This record gives sequence, structure tokens and C-alpha cells, in this order.
Amino acid sequence: MDMILWEGISHVLLDIEGTTCPVSYVTETLFPYASANLAPYLETHQQEANIRALIQELATLWQQDTDEEARDLLGLSRQSAELSGVGGILPYLTFLIRRDRKVTPLKDLQGKIWADGYARGELVGPLFDDVPTSLSRWQQEGLVLAVYSSGSIAAQQLIYQHSNHGDLRSLFSHWFDTHTGSKHDPSSYTLIAETMGCAPQAILFVSDSDSELQAASQSGLQVVCSQRESDKLKGLKTYPSINTFHQIQLKLQH
Repeated sequence: MDMILWEGISHVLLDIEGTTCPVSYVTETLFPYASANLAPYLETHQQEANIRALIQELATLWQQDTDEEARDLLGLSRQSAELSGVGGILPYLTFLIRRDRKVTPLKDLQGKIWADGYARGELVGPLFDDVPTSLSRWQQEGLVLAVYSSGSIAAQQLIYQHSNHGDLRSLFSHWFDTHTGSKHDPSSYTLIAETMGCAPQAILFVSDSDSELQAASQSGLQVVCSQRESDKLKGLKTYPSINTFHQIQLKLQH
């Protein structure tokens, strides 16, 4: 196992899917769970102000969506129900989930549904075995740990709160989601560095997405590619890559 040394690091910024937990957990467990529970959850909570606001925000996005399938669904839904109602918005929610669209109100809604599932013990965050020990070691060494994922902050915290290694939320000092900006936009990483109060080059960003690594690198962050499960980035020599966090050696910035 080759070790890779990064110098001058004070903060570690981590993706989740494909980095600290399997991508399959999101695609094969979380997304289907949210889809199956969308209608009953909305029916139960539709009178709550924050849920009504999310539905209205989604209805506005739907009317602005230029995708052909979304437009067709919009026409059909207008004939049968109010867009601002539970029945009216469900076709668009199903469409967004199927397309894996990174829409903030959808992510917020999914996070609420998953919270119910975790609370009932129906969901458990399957972290890779090297993650808890590495996170604890980095924190003990004085590094500041943060999460940046397209899933809502609430959903991120649920994975670490209800993980197969116990509640690990206390290891992290910062949480970022798409409210900060797109993970493919360099300005998002500049904002993250400003929020954490450090220079971009003092941050090591770990992700399995080449486009995210490129955006972070353009903002001055040091980056490493997580290649745990697939060979989708195999052959790309742009960034150093790891298969386990145990390969990461960090020399702290003083």
C-alpha cells in the first residue's frame, strides 16, 4: 500500500459517496427509501410550514424546468391537480430522484424522510472500516475535519450519527451542502475556505468525482481521488489517488 504525503494541511474536507461510504448505499438504499416514503411523508406533514415552503419551491422549479420530460409531466399534472398540493408535486419529485438531480429542496425533503428512517432503525450508515480510525487520528493530530456533499447537511449528519461505527458527528467541525454552491463550481471551495478561516492550499479535499476535484484544485485546494469501488477514474493521472484513508499522511501547517 503506497503512502502519500501532503504538507501544510490544517483542514480535511470530505465527500461522502464513494469516499467515506459506498455509492451503492445512496443509490440502492437511500434513494429507493425516500421514493417509497415520499407520498406518506408528505401526506402526514403537508400542513407544516417548512414542508409547504419546500413544495412551493419545487413547484416553482418545475415551472422553470426546460427538460422535455419535465414539461410533459407538468402539462399532465396541471390537468389533474394543483402543483402546490401533495398529489400535484409527486410526479416531479419522482422525476428528480430518477434523474439524480441535485436540487436543494429535494435534498432537504429527502433528508427529512431519511431522518424518520434512521430514528426507526430502518437505516444505518455503512461507513468504510478505515474511516472512523482515520478521522479520530486526524482530529487528535489537530486537523479540522469538514464534510461537503450534495446531500443536505441534515442527511450528512444522519449518516454519521447512525453509522455502523456509532455516532461520529463530534469529529467534524463544519458541514457544507448545495446551499454553499455546486460542487463543480470553483467559487464554492473558495467560500468554504473563507468560512473555515483558512487558506485554500491548507485544505485537502477527498472525493471520487473528477469534476469536483478539478473545481477544488482550481480554487487552490490540495486534492486526492478516492478510488474505493470502481475504476471509473482509472488511468487519469491528473490527481493522486487512494483506496483507503490509511494511505493519507498529513504534515500539519504550523
